[in-house]
Amino acid sequence: MAGATPLYLSTAFILAEGTALTDIARVAIAIGKAAEVAGVQLVTGDTKVVDSGSGDGIYINTAGIGVIPDGIDIGPTRARIGDAVLISGDIGVHGIAVMSCREGIEFGTSIESDTAPLHSLVADILATGADIKVLRDPTRGGVSATLNEIAKASGVGIEVVERDFPIPPEVRDACGLLGLDPLQVANEGKLVAIVPADRADEVLAAMRSHPLGVRACRIGTCVPEHPRMVVARTGLGGTRVIDLPIGEQLPRIC
Repeated sequence: MAGATPLYLSTAFILAEGTALTDIARVAIAIGKAAEVAGVQLVTGDTKVVDSGSGDGIYINTAGIGVIPDGIDIGPTRARIGDAVLISGDIGVHGIAVMSCREGIEFGTSIESDTAPLHSLVADILATGADIKVLRDPTRGGVSATLNEIAKASGVGIEVVERDFPIPPEVRDACGLLGLDPLQVANEGKLVAIVPADRADEVLAAMRSHPLGVRACRIGTCVPEHPRMVVARTGLGGTRVIDLPIGEQLPRIC
């Protein structure tokens, strides 16, 4: 989300004693395939074994190294009044997918994680030549936390339109059943972009031409009102404050 070209990846496994080698092999093969798809080299790693029962199977941590091309200046403090707020596609998918697997909750439909490497989508966005102000992946705390962090860092207000958010029916139904706000549910294969309003259509076209941005859309605008706050226009014509999530994140994913 800084506009870098990814190059290298490290990974480390923390394994509970007695974890099946077939499980470890399956995970390692999946990591290798994902690195190949992303075009990065897995260059180093480590393994630690903990007592049986204390590690809950397999924990994995990673770190990546990339290079930011000259002339790229992307950061949370660069949003300005009038800028457009874009999102690359459906929200809430990853968090609901993790919850359904981890908690054994059946929603009557299959929900798969949207995890994906986003650097090629970012490259297409940057190739438009537009002054891309902010890029963020709305993971922890979902879109709600991401927009609040940007608003506070830049000192602008952000106004979004609830009906413009791309929320799949199965995610909306699951959140309604569980009492969750889709804007606070984690995402992994989506990004939020803040760009000049006069280039928003061009950037959206570039996003929609990429397989990971087909459902990209504009969700809001940076405004002078209510600085450092995020406000949503509801379907009934009113407004509500979108605040940072309170309490434990559900599901906790990292």
